[in-house]
Amino acid sequence: MRLLPALIGLLLPACASEGVSGLPVPPPMQLAGLQRPASPNTALAAPAGFLPTPDIVTRTYAVPPERLYAAIRGVAEAQPRTFLAASYNDRRQVHYVVRSAVLNFPDLVTAEVDADSTLILWSRSVYGQSDLGVNAKRLTAWLAALDAALLTSH
Repeated sequence: MRLLPALIGLLLPACASEGVSGLPVPPPMQLAGLQRPASPNTALAAPAGFLPTPDIVTRTYAVPPERLYAAIRGVAEAQPRTFLAASYNDRRQVHYVVRSAVLNFPDLVTAEVDADSTLILWSRSVYGQSDLGVNAKRLTAWLAALDAALLTSH
């Protein structure tokens, strides 16, 4: 363990942990109608008309939902400091913990693919009032990587 995350871990315990350690296993979630916090430390990517209103609008993908689910899992698992926390394959829902590079802050990311091949991504900080735009940037990067993966995996 690096010194700075260990010291921060005295106040914010999950920062002293590695991978998914220090955080509870996320249960399956109902993403439609989720209650977002008032703090600006989350980002939601979802189709138009989704409630709550997404920050980033996703499209319907022209691939079967199982392929889209496998592709978003592949994208997530290729990201640095990203760890599988739980998967509910029957729901095509998966949860990840993403750790920041320097201070080891954990963020949570949930991905879900609906039966009509739409994608919902919800990224949120465990600690802090603001995320300095990190969650939205993450979702934008994951969506770009997903498009590239689907384009190259005909």
